[in-house]
Amino acid sequence: MQITNAILMVRPAAFRMNEQTSVNNLFQKELDLEQAQIDKKAQAEFDTFVGVLRDAGVEVMVYQDKKEHDTPDSIFPNNWVSFHQSGSIALYPMFAENRRRERNEEVLQLVESSGFKIKNRVDYTKEENNNVFLEGTGSLILDRVHRKAYCSLSVRADEKLLIKFCEDFKYTPVIFNSFQSVNDKRAVIYHTNVMMALGDTFCVICLDTIDDTSERKNVIRHLEEDKKEIIEISEAQMHQFAGNMLQVVGKDNKTFLVMSKAARDSLTPAQVKTIEKHSNILSSDLNTIEVLGGGSARCMMAEVFLPKQ
Repeated sequence: MQITNAILMVRPAAFRMNEQTSVNNLFQKELDLEQAQIDKKAQAEFDTFVGVLRDAGVEVMVYQDKKEHDTPDSIFPNNWVSFHQSGSIALYPMFAENRRRERNEEVLQLVESSGFKIKNRVDYTKEENNNVFLEGTGSLILDRVHRKAYCSLSVRADEKLLIKFCEDFKYTPVIFNSFQSVNDKRAVIYHTNVMMALGDTFCVICLDTIDDTSERKNVIRHLEEDKKEIIEISEAQMHQFAGNMLQVVGKDNKTFLVMSKAARDSLTPAQVKTIEKHSNILSSDLNTIEVLGGGSARCMMAEVFLPKQ
């Protein structure tokens, strides 16, 4: 299966702009708000988003984070864990030291208590001791049907560890480099999932970020080979998180491409029409989370493909 009905989300308790991730997440910005206001706004956006998903028939498991964990980015669980149809989970090494505290047994217990079976753990976290990182489905865009792992290399996506993941989970790596323009310079994009979203029959992607022509052609070749319609977005749209989308299954087996309000508002009528050939659009306002966290709708959802107990 490429898409699932089951999603894990983590409700924030101490959300803020993470000073340890802002060094290479160039989507993050400051907001002139008190911490109490930030918490209130982020939690309200989170709760509304969960409601939008549940109203569409998506199964959402919510873990309430605790203030004492001091985990400002816990709202983005897809970076530290991925769940697979084989019953395996992968645990990933994280760039920011304070993000490593997000790996939490209580979260995994919630998934199991919701009726899913974890048969096996593949743990890459010891690589943090070597300053080697691979941040889950932030770094990896998985074509679970055609067994391909698209990955834009960065400090948070190590090539050797990507290849090790692909060997362990039987994926073919599709490796490239992507960049964004910042102050008239090209800077490395921190996560693949801000410039690319893969659906069952389509791909939303900012091809302009792949500066190397041969790498760009290789990505296009793989997508076309697997009969994915390519829906191009601009770099300006990417900065509105139009690449940070996730397709899910709702009630009556309807599919939904989930995105933020900012991403939805950035799309042209032609892009919307093309997307809607493949999937319904579902959006929610995530402005505070996007500005401070530098991540959006897709980052907030960890897909659960595990077998049922």
